[in-house]
Amino acid sequence: MNIHEYQAKEILRTYGVAIQEGFVAETAEQAREAAQKVKELSGSDWCVVKAQIHAGGRGKGKIEGTEQRGVQVAKNADMAAEIAGNILGGTLVTIQTGPKGKPVNKVLVAQDVFYPGPNEPKEYYMSVLLDRGTKQNVIIYTTEGGMDIEEVAEQHPEKIHREWIDPTVGLQPFQARKIAFNLGLSGKAFKEMVAFVTALYNAYDGTDSAMFEINPVLKTSDDRIIAVDAKVSLDDNALYRHANYAALRDLAEEDPTEVEAGKFNLNFVKLDGNVGCMVNGAGLAMATMDIIKLSGGEPANFLDVGGTANAETVEAGFRIIMSDPNVKAILINIFGGIVRCDRVANGVVEAYRKIGDVRIPIIVRLQGTNAEEAKKIIDESGLKVYSAIMLKEAADLVKRLLAEQSAS
Repeated sequence: MNIHEYQAKEILRTYGVAIQEGFVAETAEQAREAAQKVKELSGSDWCVVKAQIHAGGRGKGKIEGTEQRGVQVAKNADMAAEIAGNILGGTLVTIQTGPKGKPVNKVLVAQDVFYPGPNEPKEYYMSVLLDRGTKQNVIIYTTEGGMDIEEVAEQHPEKIHREWIDPTVGLQPFQARKIAFNLGLSGKAFKEMVAFVTALYNAYDGTDSAMFEINPVLKTSDDRIIAVDAKVSLDDNALYRHANYAALRDLAEEDPTEVEAGKFNLNFVKLDGNVGCMVNGAGLAMATMDIIKLSGGEPANFLDVGGTANAETVEAGFRIIMSDPNVKAILINIFGGIVRCDRVANGVVEAYRKIGDVRIPIIVRLQGTNAEEAKKIIDESGLKVYSAIMLKEAADLVKRLLAEQSAS
């Protein structure tokens, strides 16, 4: 589960990670008030207004139809209000959102941390995540902060460092010192980075997160180490241990069909193809998507109804697929192991009749428990549903029906 920057920073604060202070706002007037609060904290009129969306690249991204960027510096509270007014309600398009962009409903008004001092400020990159290859957590870091990590990996791979941590013993003090040393720090900045790395790893481990990404980690002009940005992905499977974090979920940032699918415990991911698919089991779903591509189509979604599917969940899945205007055909591929095929067939027929005017072909392949009864239910329904026994037969039907649609 992804969360916003301002939410991530609050979590980091609870674990003792030094952060760039700020206040969230949903209107221009609230942004003005937030800027005034920032001034009370920092003593400076300057502040930064940041669009809050679940995507990176906000500083380079632009509000659709304007030249307004997702992150801007304001010289005073009035300017902060003006910037917020230009950003809020707009659609921010970044390299990570794709051309559709994401709506901006909130901004974070934060302190300007690039203030003058005895030393030059320096930006670093740092992330913590699980390395499945080594079965250990890993801290990835580089001196090239403020840039996309993919860009650094391509242009300066030698500057990316990795520190693997055995989860049974956790981050050791010598490892935190090694990271600070590799970043070229000394004196106060060295000690601050050691404390920062230790607190950051404790936050990652304590929250059962899938990823923490801080870009940039800033060494200020007076050698403080702080998190200027924070991208956090919480592990959905561990939210039962963190009920307070579950409340941070922003449904407005997620695809509406995926949110609807979640209400019925359906594993659904929307794609950009023209053939909807409903399957039970992730492996079978992947094979079905391959078959769709081999037949000349493109999968419109990944939908796993699970092993305990019933008529209600099948109907819900059917409706979700049908809500996509790009879908030109639907392939339902069910193996009746735990779930009975006749139960799925009844769900398909019931959904078809409730929806009414279904104008796209539906191919149903049911194998396993009560498969023959299921085929009979489909064939005798009187509906425009094509039944198949073999997977190749289903794929051939998809290919033929798509061709007929293109011809007409």
